[in-house]
Amino acid sequence: MANGWVFGSSAQRPAEVQEVDVVIRNGRVMDPETGTDAILAVAVDQGRIVALGSAAEKLRGRREIDARNLVVAPGFIDLLARLTPEEETQSFKVMDGVTAVFNMHGGPVNIPAYFESFQEVGASYVHYGTTVGHNPLRRAVGLEDRHEPATPEQIEQMKRLAAQAIRDGAVGIGFGINYVPGASYEEVLALFEVAADHGVPCHLHVRYKGSVFPQTIVAALQEVITAAAVTGTSAQVVHLGSSSVGSMEVALEMITGARRHGIDIAADVYPYLANSTNLASAIYDPGWQERFGGITYSDIQLVETGERLTQETFERYRKEGAQIITHFIPEEEVLAAYRNPYVMVASDGIIRNGKGHPRGAGTFARFLGYYVREKKVGSLMEGLRKITLLPAQRLEQAAPAMKRKGRLQVGADADLTLFDPNTIIDRATYENPAQYSAGIHYVLVNGVVVVDQSKLVNVQPGQPVKHE
Repeated sequence: MANGWVFGSSAQRPAEVQEVDVVIRNGRVMDPETGTDAILAVAVDQGRIVALGSAAEKLRGRREIDARNLVVAPGFIDLLARLTPEEETQSFKVMDGVTAVFNMHGGPVNIPAYFESFQEVGASYVHYGTTVGHNPLRRAVGLEDRHEPATPEQIEQMKRLAAQAIRDGAVGIGFGINYVPGASYEEVLALFEVAADHGVPCHLHVRYKGSVFPQTIVAALQEVITAAAVTGTSAQVVHLGSSSVGSMEVALEMITGARRHGIDIAADVYPYLANSTNLASAIYDPGWQERFGGITYSDIQLVETGERLTQETFERYRKEGAQIITHFIPEEEVLAAYRNPYVMVASDGIIRNGKGHPRGAGTFARFLGYYVREKKVGSLMEGLRKITLLPAQRLEQAAPAMKRKGRLQVGADADLTLFDPNTIIDRATYENPAQYSAGIHYVLVNGVVVVDQSKLVNVQPGQPVKHE
């Protein structure tokens, strides 16, 4: 707030209030919650949006930004990335227009240590938060065998640890059930109950992949929908595009139908046609070719070198463990997912030591540039809704601070992304993922300019976002 005042478009401004931190002029202001889509000035002070329109026009900014020909949008929110304190992982996010990143796919058991790791390096370019992970909880109670179910005593231990992690600030419980095939239905349901008790969501890499009966995405979704219905917990199916290969239509029908009957379930999809994980994981157990839709060894690419695998190298790296990229996702299924109103966008990736999947650097620019502008999966406003308002709303109950994010309104947090809708696109590739996106001109985090005329600024105003 500017000197303790908050201004609206019709508010009276005291004569002594003349200057604020930033005024953005001449930009196309778009807010998915109110439907605002107009050329307006935006005034920012002390980390908040304090005025819009004529009230903002009358203010003077210590920093003035001319946003002519640019969209001024709420900062993009990435619900699925294991962000680290290293500057590199954060820089690719903010240069892709992202202002907040959440590790919703897993997460540590020791939540205080997670937040302390960021403070030890000083700060962050973006806001950050995490879930507590089901797999780490299993390990914390002595379950090292991924094919072994938890005992009733271990389930009770996991519940206590999960509850403590949420009290320590975790914003949800993250599952990777497909990676631990021994996980019982009982232990999953028990952790849903913990989430319900504490008002946090569950985000799940679901139990099965693809359409090979009987272990199909349909059966996996039945488990999630049942757990959400029984406990009343909000549930999110992560990277649905890579999990529902061959069955996207029925997966979307199940999510839409469940929501129609009052079950709070949604999904996210990254805008690429390949996944990335470790080859030693359970999802590459025998039968993987069929589960992935009928692919073969040459559809797998080694992250470190870019080489395509053979049966011989597959077996070697399978024993050793290696980060790989697998090309198998049908584009028509990604298009169908993005046309569904309950599917949002999340990256499931970071760039580290210059390596990774291109989704770690280009997810949001690719979504807006390729899928919204070129493939026309929806209007620009609907596209922004999927990367700002919807992800903010998924976390509002768990973290009330999210009620001020994902919006561009007076009183909202000044997390803003200014981009050219005609040129925004990803530059990252599978062979060279460490490339910043194009078309992102300015990014403000907590009211501070972090990307200035498409260049990264060495300031790190990001803050932790915790369960309260």
